[in-house]
Amino acid sequence: MKRFTWMTFVLALLVAWPALSQEEEQTNAVEMTDEQKKTVEEAQQDPALASAAASIEEVKASESLQKLLDQVKQGWQEEDKTNKDRESEFRQKKADQERLLAQAKDDLKREEDRSVALEKQFEQNEIRIAQLEETLKERMGNLGELFGVVRQVAGDTRGNVDGSIVSSQLPGRGDFLMELGKSKALPSIDSLERLWFELQREMTEQGRIVRFPATVVTTDGAETTSDVVRVGAFNAIANGKYLYWDPEVRKLKELGRQPEARYLGTVSGFEAATDGAEPLAVDPSRGAILSLLVQTPSLSERIQMGGYIGYGIIILGSLAGALGIVRFVYVWSVNRKVVSQQKTEQADEGNPLGRVLSIYESNKDVDTETLELKLDEAILRESANLDRYLWAIKVVSVVAPLMGLLGTVTGMIATFQAITLFGTGDPKLMAGGISEALVTTMLGLCAAIPLTLIHAGVANFSKGVVDVLEEQSAGLVATRAEQGGA
Repeated sequence: MKRFTWMTFVLALLVAWPALSQEEEQTNAVEMTDEQKKTVEEAQQDPALASAAASIEEVKASESLQKLLDQVKQGWQEEDKTNKDRESEFRQKKADQERLLAQAKDDLKREEDRSVALEKQFEQNEIRIAQLEETLKERMGNLGELFGVVRQVAGDTRGNVDGSIVSSQLPGRGDFLMELGKSKALPSIDSLERLWFELQREMTEQGRIVRFPATVVTTDGAETTSDVVRVGAFNAIANGKYLYWDPEVRKLKELGRQPEARYLGTVSGFEAATDGAEPLAVDPSRGAILSLLVQTPSLSERIQMGGYIGYGIIILGSLAGALGIVRFVYVWSVNRKVVSQQKTEQADEGNPLGRVLSIYESNKDVDTETLELKLDEAILRESANLDRYLWAIKVVSVVAPLMGLLGTVTGMIATFQAITLFGTGDPKLMAGGISEALVTTMLGLCAAIPLTLIHAGVANFSKGVVDVLEEQSAGLVATRAEQGGA
């Protein structure tokens, strides 16, 4: 195949040689100088010179063909040598492949024999394991029940320990309990003693009050190292605030919202005490009651739940209450002055009775009917002054419960709308409407009850003063009538 290729190449060169020679002549012609061109033209005109030039060209062509042939022979010899080398290498590799194939077959047979041996050994091991398990089961006896109890106790204790405030001072106890609870082997004596020790230590720490440094996460997310006072397994306090234990991050955190003042007020004194007895609110439920306490809304939050209607009730009630107190004080002072006037005959125009007596003294010359009319006029004037603004207190005391009822209705409407949209699955969605319904009713009653009492008190004192004035007026008229009859 290679020889055919080289021969084809040679034939192609022979066919193309005249064209190549012509191109070479054209190239040489381009590169000749003007003098050479002149010489060539003269040679072409001379027949002898033209014949000599043709002979020279033929010689050059034959030399080029001989050179090309020598190159072709040399290339064929090199290619033939390369092919022989490749054939020799292939024969050598063929022998190596046969050797490798034989070696692979030997390895395969050896591995198959080994697989058969291992399979027999595996079957024997399974039988042996079954026999040993049966023997272990017989020898364990009641230890199997003990193993189950230990795992259960370890799991329960781990849950209590991880959620206990004591872990803030004694970390790492839950890891041992977790490993013991997950272990499938029989517990050792050391493990049983360690379990008993952890149970005993947790019970002992519940009765101790300990001060220790710990990392505390504040409400803004910063971590600070503070002296923490731990009260058993119930409460932990630091910097005058209650703390709680977060088992997920295993750190003490400040409550996002502290309980009300009557509980929080005992923290600072207890934290500063070094001996003796100090009061402190303790949560025996390990934080459950404290978490409920901090969720209890304060007075301002309850008022905010009432919405605009609640604020309206508060404003009206406050104004009416302030007015009622002012009127109550005024009528009460007038009543005291009237009582004092009854004890003296000297008329004092600084009180209603004194002013009525002054009218009697200044009209001694008039007849009885005229005097009676003048006294009635004075009593009406004093009565109007005593009952001034009393109607406003009465109106607000009646309107406040009605506004509370209005808030109840609007709150229930909002609640039913939430139920219609979201169902009853989440009570928090209905909490806003229910809060408005209850809070407005409460505010309306809280405004109406004291206003009713104030109104009754003011009206009672006012009526008492008017009764005294009417009694004294009737007495004066009767006296004048007796004097006129005599």
